[in-house]
Amino acid sequence: MALGDLVVVVNASNPVEQLSRSEVVDIYMGRRATFPDGRTALPIDLPSDSPLREAYYRSLVDKTIPQINSYWARLLFTGRATPPRALSDLDSVLETVAENRDAIGYADSDHLPPGVKVVLTLQ
Repeated sequence: MALGDLVVVVNASNPVEQLSRSEVVDIYMGRRATFPDGRTALPIDLPSDSPLREAYYRSLVDKTIPQINSYWARLLFTGRATPPRALSDLDSVLETVAENRDAIGYADSDHLPPGVKVVLTLQ
């Protein structure tokens, strides 16, 4: 299956129009729990065995899924943060983002439903 660009998406009614790579890294790596405007950010993830998840973390922070899982195991042990909520598939992720103003997710640009908007395109 050919993919479009990897994009980070939020709910279409979210006032955030754009996020920097570092802001997305901070949200997905548990360093911040809010969008730049101070509202809660709810990061949504794909399952560990998803090829899109592997591509996302490789592009975002240049880490493999085992490295990401190890990172979160350390943070969970210290009680400092909780990992993004993993859903079963891309449709579930996009549906959750489309229905929740505070949700943030990722997808390939060829698979975007109404109700979400792109705030970052990853190279």
